[in-house]
Amino acid sequence: MTYKKELNSLKSPVIIALDVDNLKQAEILVEELKDYVSVFKVGSQLFTSQGPAIIDFIHERGCKVFLDLKFHDIPNTVSSAVGNTVKKGVFMLTVHASGGIEMMRSAYEAAQSQTILLGVTVLTSIDEGILKNDLHISASIKEHVSHLAKMTKIAGLDGVVASSEETKYIRQTCGKDFLIVTPGIRFTDSDKNDQKRTASPAQAINEGADLIVVGRSITKASSPKHTMKMLIKEINE
Repeated sequence: MTYKKELNSLKSPVIIALDVDNLKQAEILVEELKDYVSVFKVGSQLFTSQGPAIIDFIHERGCKVFLDLKFHDIPNTVSSAVGNTVKKGVFMLTVHASGGIEMMRSAYEAAQSQTILLGVTVLTSIDEGILKNDLHISASIKEHVSHLAKMTKIAGLDGVVASSEETKYIRQTCGKDFLIVTPGIRFTDSDKNDQKRTASPAQAINEGADLIVVGRSITKASSPKHTMKMLIKEINE
C-alpha cells in the first residue's frame, strides 16, 4: 500500500489503542473519540476476547483498524494468517521483524499491498538489560532496532513499530519514506506501567514518528475526550 496518501487523510497522527477486553468498553471509547482520530488499534487482548466483531464495529463507525497481532511463526503460517486478515479490510497489520526476512517477505506477498504492513522491532517493555541478559543479544537496542528495520525494508514492508529513542537511527538506515509508528507514549506526569522506553506525544512527533500509539493515558483517563483534546493541542503546539 502507498501509505503517504493514506496518512494525509487521517484526522490526526494519533492511533488509539483499545487496551480493554470488553466489547462494550471498546464501543464506548470508539464513539467518544472517533471525531478526533481515524485509527483504532486492536491488539491481542481485545481480539482474543471479542474476535472480528470489534473490527466490524470500528469500520461501521467510519474508522480504520490497526490490527496489532504481531504474527511470528514459520513463513507459510504467517502468510496464511496475513491473507486471512487482509480479507477483513484492516488498515494496518503487524508481524515480528525478528521472524526474519523470509517470514516477512511471505507476509508481504500475502498482503498484496492491500494493507500497511509493519515489522515490530523491539517491544517498548524491553530495556538494555533484558535484551542482553534474557535474549542474549549483544548489540545495543539502537543497533538491534536499526538492524531489524533494515531487514523489514529489504522484505518489502512499509515500515516498523519502534520506540521514539530509535527513530533517528531508523531514518539513517531506512530513509525518510519509511513509515515509523511509535508506541510507549506517556504524558509527562503519567505512570509508565510496564513500559521502559517511553516518550511524550510531542517528543515522539518531534523525533520523527509518522504515527503515535496512545493507550492507557487516554483510555483510562477520567474523561478520554478531554484528555484527547489536550493531546491534540500538545501536538499542534
